[in-house]
Amino acid sequence: MPRFHKKSRVPHFSRSLRDVGISPGRLRFLPAVLMGVLLLMGAGDDSARIDRLGHQVMCVCSCNQILLECNHVGCSYSSRMRGELVDAVDAGGSDGAVLQTFIQKYGTTVLAAPTTVGWVNLAAWVMPYAALGLGILLVAFVVRVWRNRPLPVPAGVPTSVAGAELDRFRAQARKETDL
Repeated sequence: MPRFHKKSRVPHFSRSLRDVGISPGRLRFLPAVLMGVLLLMGAGDDSARIDRLGHQVMCVCSCNQILLECNHVGCSYSSRMRGELVDAVDAGGSDGAVLQTFIQKYGTTVLAAPTTVGWVNLAAWVMPYAALGLGILLVAFVVRVWRNRPLPVPAGVPTSVAGAELDRFRAQARKETDL
């Protein structure tokens, strides 16, 4: 029977952990058990894995979209490929094995991004950045050439004179004007 606190009508329970059956030694394991439960909460759910793998594979219906995002009307490939993906994940293979199954069936064009194995695939990763760098260098070179080129002078407009030629013209002007 609960006791009531003197000033209020709220029941006051004065049971200790020992009364409930929990010893202080068992209390040490509580954080470890809670952490294990939190970490394994979604362990049996394959939807995140299917979502991750489905975004690494392209639909082969020529819509050029990721498999899980294919919205091509009447696409017969996407529903079949999604089913194959779910079956492969349910079979328990690794992510690499599932992707390898798709590569063997549909070819390397089924991958949304090239792998990093082999020099051709590495070139597929490096070439866009190399092209961007070369493009920036080309633009910088063209801008420098355009800035350093002489300005065109229209015919009939006198050009500016400097240096020894200017001194020669001044001497001739003094001589002709007797100044």
